Amino acid sequence: MTKAARITIPDLQRRKVEGQRITMLTAYDYPFARIVDDAGIDMILVGDSLGIVVQGHGTTLPVTMDQMIYHTEIVSRAAKHAVVIGDMPFMSFQVSDDEAVRNAGRFLQEGGAAAVKLESPASMLSRVAAIAAADIPVMAHLGLSPQSVHKMGGYKVQGRDAGSAQRLLDSAKRAEDAGAFALLIEGVPMTVARDITRAVSIPTIGIGAGAACDGQVIVLHDLLGLFDEFTPKFIKRYVNLREIISTAVTQYKDEVMDGQFPSERESY
Repeated sequence: MTKAARITIPDLQRRKVEGQRITMLTAYDYPFARIVDDAGIDMILVGDSLGIVVQGHGTTLPVTMDQMIYHTEIVSRAAKHAVVIGDMPFMSFQVSDDEAVRNAGRFLQEGGAAAVKLESPASMLSRVAAIAAADIPVMAHLGLSPQSVHKMGGYKVQGRDAGSAQRLLDSAKRAEDAGAFALLIEGVPMTVARDITRAVSIPTIGIGAGAACDGQVIVLHDLLGLFDEFTPKFIKRYVNLREIISTAVTQYKDEVMDGQFPSERESY
């Protein structure tokens, strides 16, 4: 079977114009990135969500740039089709435009990514502009911002009232004007995400933002049932791999204890 050609940033932007849906998933290591890429997913986000689903932290805040580069390099090595996007972690861009550009460049130069994503409240839109001006494709992240969990008082849906919804719409337009190639919209009412999607000419990718976005993303570990410490409303679990893996590990333990493994077949 002929492998699909590698997706490019212009390809994604054409999808918006042509009304074709865009698919995106997270991945953090080589085996899962291979599976996601072979399935034909358009974009792989190496998310700072790894702080929760891989490292076991309660938030994404402890994740460092070096850790993100490490995981991005691994995923980039596996991806032959998808656009790999590195997620800029906490304090990798907040200090200044110059530092944001330097760290964004590391994702491309050291991590092998094709683009970066950063959480983009109004105060951070100059970072989007600076990164885009350096010819680094940048996805702006609007709505629920996990790195602002303490400021928000938890992971709360954004844009529920008319005023905050209008501010999100304004930020989306400003992010497009700043040079973002796409918007990730997280944790907002579906009507707000729909209005943003209609108002901008760049693709919108939703997570907990309804079906009107141009594409969708969820965390792979949630999709596979590998992470069950909490399950947001917007998650659909397609399989319970945790249960399957637990059964296999328990069977292995029992067979070792009973002397059934290794058998003659597994011996030289």
